[in-house]
Amino acid sequence: MAVESSTELPFGTKAPDFALPDTVSGRTIRLADFAASPALLVTFLCNHCPYVIHVRPAFAEFAREYQPRGLAVVAISANDPEAYPQDGPEQMKLEAKKSGFTFAYLFDQSQRTAKAYHAMCTPEFYLFDSSQRLVYRGRFDASRPGSQVPVTGAELRAAADAVLAGRPVGADQKPSIGCSIKWRPGNEPAS
Repeated sequence: MAVESSTELPFGTKAPDFALPDTVSGRTIRLADFAASPALLVTFLCNHCPYVIHVRPAFAEFAREYQPRGLAVVAISANDPEAYPQDGPEQMKLEAKKSGFTFAYLFDQSQRTAKAYHAMCTPEFYLFDSSQRLVYRGRFDASRPGSQVPVTGAELRAAADAVLAGRPVGADQKPSIGCSIKWRPGNEPAS
């Protein structure tokens, strides 16, 4: 398991466009579908990563709590399913249902969306304001597998609370740490 930390997509960056299939509904979900949302959270997940597994129940609960408040949530998996079959679309669909996801779980087969977001690990969280400008990038909270630190989502909650209230998001943002995105051979981003 290669551990990576998130890279820095600059604050104020407009959310990179995407049009990806939702593994649950089968519909194509586009960035434009969220244009009227007061806030948008784009999350890079996968099924097998221990860091994702560690936060998944709390993250699913976070989404159920914040979506009624106006936060649009979408998750994307960009892992190569040839090398990691458990991260393929059919397994994603099963995981979304098992975990009670109330948001679309998109498959980025080309990995272009992951590259556009500068995503490097799972889980990774990008929060955009009502203009779809980046205001938060980083981790769910300080908990890690085996750390004995409870999973609370405190850091992402604070950012979501601020953006939904129209306040600036605090500048003290820590990068996410997790499993590296599993790039298809020859598709790795340039360093």
